[in-house]
Amino acid sequence: MTEPVVHIVDDDEAMRDSLLFLLDAEGLKARGYESAPAFLDRVGELEPGCILTDVRMPQVNGLEMVRRLKAAGVTLPVIVMTGHADLSLAIEAMRAGVIDFLEKPFEDEALLSALRQALSAGAEDLRREQDRLAVQARRAALSAREGEVLEGLLAGKPNKIIAFDLGISPRTVEIYRANVMTKMQAASLSELVRMCLLAEAKG
Repeated sequence: MTEPVVHIVDDDEAMRDSLLFLLDAEGLKARGYESAPAFLDRVGELEPGCILTDVRMPQVNGLEMVRRLKAAGVTLPVIVMTGHADLSLAIEAMRAGVIDFLEKPFEDEALLSALRQALSAGAEDLRREQDRLAVQARRAALSAREGEVLEGLLAGKPNKIIAFDLGISPRTVEIYRANVMTKMQAASLSELVRMCLLAEAKG
């Protein structure tokens, strides 16, 4: 897994440079963007990590950027920085999916703590998405008959009913079922069902 990146979006160059310096000193990889449009232009090639953005920016503010990211399917955790006058905007951003907000001026440690939590959440989301895609790939590699047996298992049908539905013997169903368990890397029927349900859900 690549090292996570803190994507800093702030039109204030001095603030942006200060944050980049702080994170570099703490051993955190960071990248700066001078505006929301500049950041949104990179949406298709963003490294995993989290986003730290000012809420009040010209052209596109932090709240609108969060909405556009959501519409584009970007799931990186977002933290917004806000002045006292923009508190209502920050709360609205939380409702739009931001995981945290920091009121300026904030202590370095408060920022670092929030970022570490966001990076941890982002890594967990990435791991779940990778697991989901891996299960989908294993399921796609099943033969047509194995896929039919899997569908029967996921529908809660016993071997005898699956055999009747498919016009094969229960013994043959057992063989296909064993193959499905091996190929899907499931240790039990409950694990098989759980992983398939997770794979069908959007990560």
